[in-house]
Amino acid sequence: MVARRGATRLGCLFPLLILVIGIYFAIDFGQVYFRAYQFKDAMGSEARFATTLTDEQITKRLAALADSLELPAGAELITIVRSPRTISISSDYDEVIKLPLKKEQVIHFHPVALSGLQ
Repeated sequence: MVARRGATRLGCLFPLLILVIGIYFAIDFGQVYFRAYQFKDAMGSEARFATTLTDEQITKRLAALADSLELPAGAELITIVRSPRTISISSDYDEVIKLPLKKEQVIHFHPVALSGLQ
């Protein structure tokens, strides 16, 4: 019979703990970036159909989406710039992610959507 050391069982716990902590933080950061992606995608859709909508309609729709995505204050402040051939829709906001030991990570987002008018 071969004697086995118990170190392999405990040695596996530390990498597993690091993996779980990494996943925990990745979820928080992932949600923030996914919401920003959804918001920017909606801006692109609004820009593509801007010929049929007024600036006020676009602003209301995007502000409602920012509210439903629970984006922080400032995201609903939409800037729309029309020129004869293009439209630009943008916003500016900061997301705050709370980290352990009462630290916070601030991530700045500036989504912009451009589209050519026809």
